[in-house]
Amino acid sequence: VKFIDSLTNVYVRYNRKRLKGKTDEADCRASLATLYSVIMTLCKVMTPFTPFFVESMFQNLRHCKPYEPESVHFCSFPVATPSTEMEKRIELSVNRMQKVIELARIIRDRHAKPVKTPLRELTVVHPDDDFLSDLVGDLREYVTEEINVRTISSCNDPSKFANVRAEPEWASLGKRLGKDMGRVAKAVKGMGESDISMFESSGSISLEGHVLCTGDIKVVRDFKQPAGTSSEEIDAAGDGDVLVVLDLVPDESLIMAGLAREMVNRIQKMRKAAGLTITDKVDIYHEQLKEGPLDAIISSQIEYLEASLGTSVRPFSAKAADVEPLAVEEHVIGDAIHVKFILTTASKDGIPKATLESEVSNLNMDGH
Repeated sequence: VKFIDSLTNVYVRYNRKRLKGKTDEADCRASLATLYSVIMTLCKVMTPFTPFFVESMFQNLRHCKPYEPESVHFCSFPVATPSTEMEKRIELSVNRMQKVIELARIIRDRHAKPVKTPLRELTVVHPDDDFLSDLVGDLREYVTEEINVRTISSCNDPSKFANVRAEPEWASLGKRLGKDMGRVAKAVKGMGESDISMFESSGSISLEGHVLCTGDIKVVRDFKQPAGTSSEEIDAAGDGDVLVVLDLVPDESLIMAGLAREMVNRIQKMRKAAGLTITDKVDIYHEQLKEGPLDAIISSQIEYLEASLGTSVRPFSAKAADVEPLAVEEHVIGDAIHVKFILTTASKDGIPKATLESEVSNLNMDGH
C-alpha cells in the first residue's frame, strides 16, 4: 500500500508535465515507459493477492505489448535485483527531497500561507554536497512547483543557520549500556560542534569507554534566526537531518504571481466542470466586472498563463459575436478582482471554428 501511495502521489504527481508531453517527446516517452514497466511489474507481484483485479489491469496493459502471455497468471514472478550505488543515491536524494517539501509545507501552515501564494526563496541546509547538488539540479523543478517558490539555494554549513547539538538515542543505547547510560548520555549532550562534525563524517565516536555509531546518536539542528529578522519574515523547520529555511516576505511581483496562479486554478476547474479533456483546445476570454489590476496581472504573468493554460487570456472584446461559449462563470480573484471568464471552442489562426466550418460547408455546396 505504501508503494502504491508513493507511485501515485510522488512519481505520477511530480511528473505530470512529463507524462502529459509538456517537456519534449523523448522525455514523455521515457516517463510513460517507466510508469508502464512499474505498473506491469506491480500487476505480477499482486497476482497472488488480488488475482481478478490485476488480470483486468493486465489485459488493458497487453494492448501495448500483445506478445506478453495471454494471462498475468502465466507470467513469471518478478525477481528483485540489488540496487546499484547510483540507484541508492537517487532513492536517498528523492526521500530527502520529499522531506524538504513536507518541512516547507509545515512552515507555510504555521504562517497560514497557502501553496497558491508564491514565496521568494527556500534554502536547504545539509552537510551532504551530493544531496544539495541533486536538489538544486535535477530535483529543483519538483520542489519549486510543489512549494511554489521562485528560487532554491543550498548551504552545506549548518552553523550559518542552526545551532547543532547531539542527543542520545535512548532506545538503542539503554539496554546495551545499562548503568553506564547516564554517564554516556551526559557525554553525548556535551559534544561540541567539532565533535559532532567529526562524528557525522566518520560515523562513530568513542565516549566514556564506549564506541557509539550512527544509530546511537541523533544530531539535532535548531534554527538560528538571522540577525535583524523576525520569524514572520524568515522561518525554518527541520527533522534533525535536513533544515529548511523559508523567506516569507511578500513583494508586488510575488502577489501578482499568486493571483495569476489563482486565475489558472479557477479556469482549470471551469474546464473540468464543462466536461473538457486535457486535449480539448479552447479560447479564453475575460470581462472585468469591477475596476482592478486584472490587466496588469495578465500582462506581467503572460508567459506563466500561456504555459499553464495552453493559450492566452484575451479581453471579451476580442471574442467573435457568432461564437457560442462552452462555459461562463464569474469569479473573485484575491479580495477585489471581479471578473467573468468565458471559454469557447478554439479558433484556428484567429478564425473561430464555427466560422471555418460554415465557410467549408458553403464551399462544398458551391463545388456541387
